[in-house]
Amino acid sequence: MTHLDLLRLIERLHRRSLDLFRVDLSRLGIEDLSPSQVMVLFTIGADDLSVRDLIDRGYYLGSNASYNLKRLVETGYVDRNASQRDRRSARIRLSDKGKALCELVREADQAYYRSMARDDEEARDLETTFRTLRRMEQVWSNTLRYGESQIL
Repeated sequence: MTHLDLLRLIERLHRRSLDLFRVDLSRLGIEDLSPSQVMVLFTIGADDLSVRDLIDRGYYLGSNASYNLKRLVETGYVDRNASQRDRRSARIRLSDKGKALCELVREADQAYYRSMARDDEEARDLETTFRTLRRMEQVWSNTLRYGESQIL
């Protein structure tokens, strides 16, 4: 296995996870959101955020975040209000509809986890995988911020 093999697998897993998300949303009768927009809901979580906080927290591009937020507000999953301190700034939070969808997605996620971690050994394997992927994210982030690329 090479680093490139791992990157290709991560890319395929990401695409497959979006496909699975699409199917699950369709089964729930939710046709007005994309999987990426649902992930924005989870990035907001229980917090009351500024748009800048959301962009920073979720590693979103500004234009992408703006489009997704506009869609989430239009479909009633997110409430957006002007900040009381700075009327030019908006605050966002999940609406009751957004919270309900997140709960449905959490239930499906728990079912997928149970199918992947059928015993203690598989649960430990998933934990190790998670820690490894987090370490990769940290190394890559630090390389982007402070280091030099390994490509000449």
